[in-house]
Amino acid sequence: MRRDPLAYLDAELTGLRERGVFRALRVLEDEQRPRASFDGKSVVNLSSNNYLGLTTHPRLRARALEAVERFGVGTAAVRTIAGTMALHVELERRLATFKKTEAAVVFQSGFTANAGTVAALLGRNDTIVSDELNHASIIDGARLSRAAIKVFPHRDVDAARRILQEQPGTGRTLVISDGVFSMDGDLGALPGLCDLCDEFGCIMMVDDAHASGVFGTAGRGTVDHFGLHGRVDVQVGTLSKAIGVLGGYVAGTSSLITFLHQRARPFLFSTSHPPAVTAACIAALDVLESEPQWMAQLWDNTRFFKQGLRDLGFDTGHSESPITPVIVGDAATAMRFSDRLFDEGVFAQGIGFPTVAEGRARIRTIVTATHTRDELTFALDRFAQVGRELGILRL
Repeated sequence: MRRDPLAYLDAELTGLRERGVFRALRVLEDEQRPRASFDGKSVVNLSSNNYLGLTTHPRLRARALEAVERFGVGTAAVRTIAGTMALHVELERRLATFKKTEAAVVFQSGFTANAGTVAALLGRNDTIVSDELNHASIIDGARLSRAAIKVFPHRDVDAARRILQEQPGTGRTLVISDGVFSMDGDLGALPGLCDLCDEFGCIMMVDDAHASGVFGTAGRGTVDHFGLHGRVDVQVGTLSKAIGVLGGYVAGTSSLITFLHQRARPFLFSTSHPPAVTAACIAALDVLESEPQWMAQLWDNTRFFKQGLRDLGFDTGHSESPITPVIVGDAATAMRFSDRLFDEGVFAQGIGFPTVAEGRARIRTIVTATHTRDELTFALDRFAQVGRELGILRL
């Protein structure tokens, strides 16, 4: 009998279970709404990136259905062969206008947008200067580029300056930061990093995945929020969070986008977005520009829930966004906390190493524009109950 060469995986999985950090997939059984059914249980959903509730917005539904009827369900080709449709061109034109750049290009996901762009722009004689808490897609793109990788402590502009001062002056240098950090909910030190790029002649790149639709005028992101238009060379965003659909994009100069058409491997070797997805993304931009009430409600809910957690005595770190961590430290405790919250009717995912540092495990919460005040109050009550039960809060 053939020996199973993957048998070691069972031991790895057993170890995760013994340490209390194994996570089974929760299965959503209906729409992505603030109260939804997961694994047969109705829960208040604090784990979705659906910031503005656009996954079920009637304008997005209608445009998606119309596109299916007119163009079919897929494109059956990569963009560089037969897979570029007029819808793709229109979406990219709209994104460039929205981000106030010359051009934009859509990728299959935010992950491929980051990884494919970094890997395409840099080579082995270049240097990447990266915030230590940047998203995994940035880290993977940096590795694929084969450039030297220099990491500075989180949001530490002075440390980034010291790295730049030590560079030999040969090759290109890319400075990169998340706009909003996905696990802590704080903002990148973008103004200071832009100043460094101006001083040292570096390329500045921002991953605005969790800022698109959340920060800036009509949700244009942290570049708009900080007034940095024209100073960020590469803007990456997502179409799968606040936009409510699927994909990622890069916005910048026409030369940047044309170069990515020629060299970004995810763009070159992946089938293009289906018509329904593309049309729904265009509709989402229409909503962002014409229905400001969703962002206003998102921030009202964010302030209410964030203050409620703090008043209870939870450690919420330095969050400045709708992402609010409840930091408990021990990973097994965070997973028990998450499981007990689910038992009590709240889905808030536990996060531990390697997603966050050892000793910084947390419950990650995200509120949306469409949560009701009653739903958020219910969730706060359950956090208080379970927090006291597990000894995280004082009785």
